[in-house]
Amino acid sequence: MRLINTLKAAGAAAILVAAAAASIAPASADDMGFKGKSAGDILIRGRVVGVVPDEDVKAKNGALPNSGSVDNDVIPEVDFSYFLTDNIALELIAGTSKHDVSWNTGAANLDLGSVRLLPPTLTLQYHFLSKERFSPYVGAGINYTFFYDSKSGQFQDVKYDDGFGYAFQAGFDYAISGPWSLNVDVKKIFLNTDVTVNTGAGTVKADADLDPWLFGIGIGYRF
Repeated sequence: MRLINTLKAAGAAAILVAAAAASIAPASADDMGFKGKSAGDILIRGRVVGVVPDEDVKAKNGALPNSGSVDNDVIPEVDFSYFLTDNIALELIAGTSKHDVSWNTGAANLDLGSVRLLPPTLTLQYHFLSKERFSPYVGAGINYTFFYDSKSGQFQDVKYDDGFGYAFQAGFDYAISGPWSLNVDVKKIFLNTDVTVNTGAGTVKADADLDPWLFGIGIGYRF
């Protein structure tokens, strides 16, 4: 159900992005002013991104049975790409998401509160068909995630350790008019954190693989 709700929100955002793209689109082919991607180009994109954790949470000391759950979010995101060559680019993304966290004991759902994630991610991309209007790409890189503004829910305190991860991506740009383009992007970030829960009666530690999928659609402007 939470995946469906996230996809609904992302779909509504996609309609707004498509409407914006339509307003940018030229009236005729002569107005397009199309220019392929080139070394030295800077591409700035604004995206709407659905963040869908693919979580696997396990208690280290067996004090909490069953599994944890991290909900989805839909966020605005900005990314910057610099083209080292006509086909190779570096991309840095900036966006933050908020997630409610719970633990299912089988008998009840325990509220672990919420936490915000700031996961700057740097990827090295290869852009195919860089001189064409439709230009797909793939990429891989590193990530460092900061956990902040943690709310402890029904417990005294919940802490998350910051840490490194790695990412893969695939997507495409479609030139609309002049420097403007439509972008669709999918990322998979492999992210692990240690969670410490102060229950008031003791401390419970858990190992959490969050491994979120990021589904994005947006508009780009190339300098």
